[in-house]
Amino acid sequence: MKNFLIASLVFFHLTLVSVRSDVIQETCDKAARGDPATIRLDFCLSAFEGNPKAKSATSVADLVEISIETSIANATSMGSLITSLLDKKSIGIFARNCLEDCSELYSLAGSNLRRGGKAFEGKDFGTANIEITAAMDAPVTCEDGFKEKGLVSPLTKENKNFFQLTAIPLVFMKMVQK
Repeated sequence: MKNFLIASLVFFHLTLVSVRSDVIQETCDKAARGDPATIRLDFCLSAFEGNPKAKSATSVADLVEISIETSIANATSMGSLITSLLDKKSIGIFARNCLEDCSELYSLAGSNLRRGGKAFEGKDFGTANIEITAAMDAPVTCEDGFKEKGLVSPLTKENKNFFQLTAIPLVFMKMVQK
């Protein structure tokens, strides 16, 4: 009897882990197929990799919340990266101005994402969409600032990643609303 109970618990645990993995895999796959210009399957899957909350996700709505949290953390990391670049004495005045603008953009993006997350939790999808879309503009505007000055952005890779990270909750939210 005891062995049966242990075997049942192990089977249940493995089934639950499999279902959770399937939610991430299926949702990212659907998002990548539905919006391949914005969402790459490998990037989507890696955005949840190693996140303990993602491992316990059982629905697309869970993944929306997790992806918003991930985007907020990334906006904060971008702020830190920009600060470290600004600390370099070799940065020219135009690049410094662009980095300062980007710093402000990412600060605002974090605030937009927090408001978007709260709106999503309250099922106010319209506001959530507006706030997250506003955050999604930060990397584009940051890159544009460098281009306007004829400079190469030191943040191009990170800006592309942030853009995709913020696209994930937007695409997932559409799935929740259906």
